[in-house]
Amino acid sequence: MREPVQYQCFKVSVENRIAHVVLNRPARRNSMIPAFWDELPAIIQALDREALARVIVLSSTGPHFTSGLDTSVFGSTIDNSDNSDNGDNSDDPITMELLNRQRSAKLYDTITYMQQTFTCLEECRVPVLVAIQGGAIGGGVDLVTACDMRFMTGDAFLTIFEINIGMTADVGTFPRITKLLPEGIVKELAYTGRRMLAPEAQALGFVNAVFPDQAAMLDGVMRLAEEIASKAPLAIYGSKRIINYSRDHSTADTLDYISAWSGGMLQSAEINEAIAAATEKRPPEFADLPVKRMQMSKDGIA
Repeated sequence: MREPVQYQCFKVSVENRIAHVVLNRPARRNSMIPAFWDELPAIIQALDREALARVIVLSSTGPHFTSGLDTSVFGSTIDNSDNSDNGDNSDDPITMELLNRQRSAKLYDTITYMQQTFTCLEECRVPVLVAIQGGAIGGGVDLVTACDMRFMTGDAFLTIFEINIGMTADVGTFPRITKLLPEGIVKELAYTGRRMLAPEAQALGFVNAVFPDQAAMLDGVMRLAEEIASKAPLAIYGSKRIINYSRDHSTADTLDYISAWSGGMLQSAEINEAIAAATEKRPPEFADLPVKRMQMSKDGIA
């Protein structure tokens, strides 16, 4: 990430401790082609692992935030994955029968891989703010629900579009959106595929704010990102971790988790620095998140 990297679906920059990750295929409505599913987790995990930013802002280009999954390539991705080992026997009836039996397992593997593309946003140690213009369609809803905060332009909308093409949303929408919207509303969106416009999304608490246009939205989101970046990164990390844990656990479990977290992570030096900086009317000097240890994969170092 320290050297410029060219991506097929994204443009990435880091300035003033804020990483700006931009979906950058406007001519194709930022549809989620195979490269998207590889690139997004690689970007987010590198920013997190190398502690390159204190906040991540995710935005887009063109008339729509994203048109969602590129269904024209989805089927071929499943059919062709890992089939190169079959060589010239791929037309053999027995081989084809065996491959057909594998399809369900391959689909399961593909979906779990795609799910992790969005889960990485939730697992990232720093806040992820998403700025939505136009439509967040289909997989776009899966994406934005995995972010910490959502912002929309006045003409933006979201739609669980999968029902309109005979699919059940399967990459992360339902486990997350049911914690962000009332169940009846979620079911209405899921069963009809209708568009939820920005004012309704704001009224229901799905988005933090609605802006008149994209320029105003990006300006407002960046100003909020700057404010977050000025706070203690270790405390922000703890807040995100505990809020997410609280969402998925009981109050009693979360209280116990907070006690354990504070016992190991509470930094009196950071508290003292925040108080001293406020008293002395100067910017505080907080410690950044540490670089993460590399994890071992089955093939070696990840």
